[in-house]
Amino acid sequence: MSARFLFLLAVCACSICSPAATRVHVVAYGKWTTVQWSPGTEAAGEKSFALKIRPLLVDGRIKEYVIGTPHEVTERMFVARRAFRLNDSLPDDPTPRWQWQRGGWLLVNRLTGKISTINLPEFDALYSAATWYRDYVGYCGISDDGKKIFAIVAQLNRRKPVLKKLLSSDGLPDNSPPDSACTPPAWQKGPIRISFEPPSAPKQTFAIRGHIVDTVADTEEEEDAKD
Repeated sequence: MSARFLFLLAVCACSICSPAATRVHVVAYGKWTTVQWSPGTEAAGEKSFALKIRPLLVDGRIKEYVIGTPHEVTERMFVARRAFRLNDSLPDDPTPRWQWQRGGWLLVNRLTGKISTINLPEFDALYSAATWYRDYVGYCGISDDGKKIFAIVAQLNRRKPVLKKLLSSDGLPDNSPPDSACTPPAWQKGPIRISFEPPSAPKQTFAIRGHIVDTVADTEEEEDAKD
């Protein structure tokens, strides 16, 4: 048996035994584009607002459109807020009338190229303004009947929210503008805290310790500020 034949046999055996090479995906953004966004609220009426969007590409193909600044969770994972087109035509309209709308949040894996929707309890795409810290997200959620506002802290890969606290039972007026459930919650660290300021209720601050939440009194905040 020739040496050349033995070499080729060894190469074939190594090819069969070795695992298949992992495919590397390329996740990138396209160019920013300005579109018209109509919230459809009584306050806005038929008025449209400028909304900056950009495509989210995986291996050069458009998978989603996103808005705002993404949040890096780990070196492999990040979150971004989705934008999409909705058919606003009536049944008798001859052609579809597409309108851009803001959606929820997406979780993107750079390694696998997978994009998944994040299920955020009581998150309202029109009225909830979210802020992220690590793998936590804080926002003011709205009940299904629109009468209650909750302080919500959710964590990725957990079904139930870490925090769900009633802030107000007054709800939002019909003429409320977008992102008006409360100002974007403010995060602090050392220890981790988050503060909510709804329009019709006093400011409330909560300390986050893993999956445990404690209410922080005003006196504690004042002492920390002095330190």
